[in-house]
Amino acid sequence: MSEFTLEALARCRDRIDEIDLRLLDLLNQRTSVVEQIGRIKQHLDLPIYEPKREDQVFENVVAHNHGPLPADAVQRLFERIIDEMRTIQKLKMFERETEPDDSSPVQDAKPEGR
Repeated sequence: MSEFTLEALARCRDRIDEIDLRLLDLLNQRTSVVEQIGRIKQHLDLPIYEPKREDQVFENVVAHNHGPLPADAVQRLFERIIDEMRTIQKLKMFERETEPDDSSPVQDAKPEGR
């Protein structure tokens, strides 16, 4: 039986769909950690963009890549992932900066003297 059939193609596409869902789950897990990092950075008044840390990420993933994906493709993929994560951090920081401060005392709605 040939491996070049429509059924083989369908099986491969099914596997791709399953892998895509696993990737999606991992990306969402990564996003949750990135949001936590953003809160920490904001509290410590640290910048979102840290080129040295990004270089560490690239070095780590490229060093652990055993193919068949080429190293330059791995780096481009992670550049894109990191860019999206940085955008998320910026948006979340902006949301927190524009939220009302719940720690301030609540003012009485009635005018004084009544």
